[in-house]
Amino acid sequence: MESFSQHYDSLYAALERYMPGRDMTLIEQAIRYAEDKHKEQKRKDGSPYIIHPLAVAEIVTEMGLDTDAVLGALLHDCIEDTDASYDDIAKQFGDTVAQLVEGVTKLTRANFSSSEEQQMENLRKMFMAMSQDIRVVLIKISDRLHNMRTMQYQSQAKQITKCRETMDIYAPLAHRLGMQKIKWELEDLSLRYLEPEAHNDIMSYLKAREEHDKAFMRAIQEKITGRLLDMGIHNETYGRIKHVYSIYRKMEEQEKTLDELYDIYAFRVVVDTIPDCYNVLGHIHDLFSLVPGRFKDYISTPKPNMYQSLHTTVIGTQGIPFEVQIRTWEMHETAEYGIAAHWKYKQGDGAGSEKDFEWVRRLLESQQNTDAEDYVNSLKIDMFDDEVFVFTPKGKIVSLPAGSTPIDFAYAIHSGVGNAMVGAKVNNRIVNIDTTLSNGDIVEVITSKAGRGPSRDWLNICKSNQARTKIKQWFKKERREENVLHGRTSFEAEMRRLLLPLPAAMDEELQQSLLKKLSFDNWDDMYAAIGYGGLTATKAVGRIRDDINRAAKADKANTIPLKLNPEAAKGSRHSVNGVIVEDIDSCMIKFSKCCTPVPGDAITGFITKGFGVSIHRKDCPNANGRKDPRQAARWVQVRWDTAAEQPFETTLELDCITRDGLLLDVAMAMTSIRARVKELSGKDLPDGHSVFTVRFEVRNVAELESIRNRLLNIRDVMGTRRGQN
Repeated sequence: MESFSQHYDSLYAALERYMPGRDMTLIEQAIRYAEDKHKEQKRKDGSPYIIHPLAVAEIVTEMGLDTDAVLGALLHDCIEDTDASYDDIAKQFGDTVAQLVEGVTKLTRANFSSSEEQQMENLRKMFMAMSQDIRVVLIKISDRLHNMRTMQYQSQAKQITKCRETMDIYAPLAHRLGMQKIKWELEDLSLRYLEPEAHNDIMSYLKAREEHDKAFMRAIQEKITGRLLDMGIHNETYGRIKHVYSIYRKMEEQEKTLDELYDIYAFRVVVDTIPDCYNVLGHIHDLFSLVPGRFKDYISTPKPNMYQSLHTTVIGTQGIPFEVQIRTWEMHETAEYGIAAHWKYKQGDGAGSEKDFEWVRRLLESQQNTDAEDYVNSLKIDMFDDEVFVFTPKGKIVSLPAGSTPIDFAYAIHSGVGNAMVGAKVNNRIVNIDTTLSNGDIVEVITSKAGRGPSRDWLNICKSNQARTKIKQWFKKERREENVLHGRTSFEAEMRRLLLPLPAAMDEELQQSLLKKLSFDNWDDMYAAIGYGGLTATKAVGRIRDDINRAAKADKANTIPLKLNPEAAKGSRHSVNGVIVEDIDSCMIKFSKCCTPVPGDAITGFITKGFGVSIHRKDCPNANGRKDPRQAARWVQVRWDTAAEQPFETTLELDCITRDGLLLDVAMAMTSIRARVKELSGKDLPDGHSVFTVRFEVRNVAELESIRNRLLNIRDVMGTRRGQN
């Protein structure tokens, strides 16, 4: 268990190393304040909670940030997790610190319809605060990094959820900010829990080859260093093995095993000046054989995250390829700590320039009125994809997602330019608007005031979410009637494709629940959303497909006419489909869709209007009405015919931890016990879990329990429950 004194001493050592001579009065006061506010709280490992803020503050200190950022890190959980208020922190530590803490604080007290919506709003809030003060996100990344370092104390489900969020949001965000060192650590820590077998295999492989790799890198390093010293170039050269997640990605992308993977070595040459960088490049190409097409000059054309370096891949005498990165000391500092190093060099107030955070502004602008799922997905496209760099005719650099077209370029300039676009030139030649742009292209947009606006086809052509969002906004504002018509046509076509009865969706009793599930007040609003691209017809129908199918079955498959023997009134009653209804000679029966009873379940019957008797399990929530005196006369006794041997349909829902191949394992298990499966489907939830639905036939509850136990023996199936048919 980690101790307070250990982290306290470690923080002070970092402060002395990175902030020598700094006034410690406020920092000491903040430590005591946070310690007091968190005194009743414990970490998952049982250690005092204050250890976490101390560790986060140490990471922030190592970035070289200022006293306010360190104070914000020490207090970052106070508003969210204690009775501390914004005003209280502002009074004791200043408005700037209070704003930093407020920026990092999650929206835990608001009401959200889903965990996805909560995640979306927390991210949006963080980006808004970040656009005002970059230190907000630097503290947040530091917070996530320490949480990842102590992830072993969390439950498996929490590990998977947090690691996926880290891979989807925080590691790419660190990359976008140029913080490569932290990005690599976040990725490696996430891989340890998301793919433990692969992580362990790579670690074991590297451990076994450790001596060989050290000898290889030492030989290359000595060769480079010797040449550069002979040429009088002051340098620091060192080699490293690419980090674990990078190796894992290469294996996946190249479909190779560890033994087949060679390009896992990288060397850095750090020199004093930019001319030295290009001079070193010439010597590297003289010493080793160049791999064609693998040279990149990020010094003359820096990445949007300020990263600068020369990259080249060469092959040594042993036939092993390796990458060499050449940069100055300032470039190296920026490559390690990104925006944090840049902020430190500028000695700014955290606000940054408009150019530095233009991408944040674009994100916020393009994400208005976006649902939770689309918001998180669009982050991966607009912020984290590989970039292509193009130029305006006046020489301004514009960064776009790889694969972008002139449409993306036009909307990156301004929404008005995109809406008025009628054509484009690339390198002074007229091109189609679906032309894929390449690095270094000079792009000019041809506009017309008489233009009719964007085409719906553009939504399928453009790559960036920024362009897609602005096109949707134009259609939403300008063409509602056209959107409704277009959306209705698409919706009805999708219903027909899936053989779903359209009248069922329009049924007065059902449509309100369907609209609620779709989050619309009426059908025209939903049609309009499909029409302008805010929702796809496939997604809309997918959300209500099961409800429509169940409603159709209730009216058809589950309604069974009960034909009793005319002699029943004189003697014993006869069963139909294995059920005997007491005291009623002739009626209709149906098995309720809410609890799917099977022989062996305790059952009861309810006389419905127009449908005869509905059969429920006695433990069904809908059967609680039999205790109501006003409905007592409508509940009748029913029982199973013990002589019947026919199959009954029932449904189990499986709560699972998400993993590849699990659905196949469930299908194989059902096949091995010769269960007659009618339907098998599944969906992933945002918290690292999945829900599988299995509809199948059984003869009685004993057979059902046998199947249930078989499914529970499958790895990562955590529980089962009776579902709806």
